[in-house]
Amino acid sequence: MANYFRITAYYPEKDFSVILDSNGKFEKLWQFSSYLVQKGFKIIQICTSKNFVDATFPALRSESNKILLRGIDKGKPIVEDVIHQKRPCKAITVYDKIYEQYV
Repeated sequence: MANYFRITAYYPEKDFSVILDSNGKFEKLWQFSSYLVQKGFKIIQICTSKNFVDATFPALRSESNKILLRGIDKGKPIVEDVIHQKRPCKAITVYDKIYEQYV
């Protein structure tokens, strides 16, 4: 999972949010976020597999040259500050998909 990245982004033109995972398509996280910005997305949260804490959906198991849509909903995502095992985290919610990441 060396190149496993997750980005939560908002698309203001159509007012929807997404959670997107990439496992091998991009070498660097900035390449993934730059790609989305070029498409009109506003980046809300970014993380690597090292920052994942917990999620209501499983991580990708195999590498791929695709971007996987993990969650989508109307409006902006909900981002909350939480504590997990005495460490500060962010809990990100898009519809029924929730994940936590260390900050």
